[in-house]
Amino acid sequence: MILIAGPCVIESRDNLMRIAEGLQQYDSNEKIDFYFKASFDKANRTSLDSFRGPGVHEGLKMLEEVQKEFGYKLLTDVHEGWQIKEAASVVDVVQIPAFLCRQTDLLVEAAKSDCIVNVKKGQFMNPADMEYSALKVLKTRGFEEATYANSQKANLWLTERGSSFGYGNLVVDMRSLMIMRSFAPVIFDATHAVQMPGGAGGKSSGKREFVVPLAKAAAAVGVDGFFFETHFDPSCALSDGPNMLTLEDLKKCVDAIVKIQEVL
Repeated sequence: MILIAGPCVIESRDNLMRIAEGLQQYDSNEKIDFYFKASFDKANRTSLDSFRGPGVHEGLKMLEEVQKEFGYKLLTDVHEGWQIKEAASVVDVVQIPAFLCRQTDLLVEAAKSDCIVNVKKGQFMNPADMEYSALKVLKTRGFEEATYANSQKANLWLTERGSSFGYGNLVVDMRSLMIMRSFAPVIFDATHAVQMPGGAGGKSSGKREFVVPLAKAAAAVGVDGFFFETHFDPSCALSDGPNMLTLEDLKKCVDAIVKIQEVL
């Protein structure tokens, strides 16, 4: 099982290292293929006044320190093509944010790197249409058809994070997991799936009480991995706090979905 976990954004070196230290059990678990996640920049925050992060240069230095200290594989998101070369020199996975999942130049540039490419499905996207985003990566890497096997070989993942349902609300259609898994490995982003965009007046809110039930449901449907944003104290997180899990709750959630997968 692929497990992607870490804070939404790099808030400070001390916070980053503290969260990284709390995730060591997953990297040592032989049932889990663990990736530590943190963003060096959140370029799509609702408000201009929202915290964005330390930026690409300083942020990647801190992620590199995490890798040296804990030996983790790393994932971070990119928003512009010029960031990819520098990010790819540090991380193992470059992530395309949901709002940019159709951005051709960004997808092609990511595909030119040696990294795994994780494309998050836009909240506005028909899951079947993610095949065309996948093909932008696949064709750049020498594959002409979007199949699960080709995407595995091409190191391409797709991530489900919910779909817009009216204003300020997301829902998860579990059918989308099956649809996208017909042409690529699928990660379920359980924490962003409970986000309420713009629900807190100039910033997003969320319903973290639904993270675990949705993760369990996705495990029962069948996915290749899970994405959880986590923090030692989500109430003071500088981005996405309302939909993040504590380190303790993450442990309970991972234990539950591993049991479901073992039964299946």
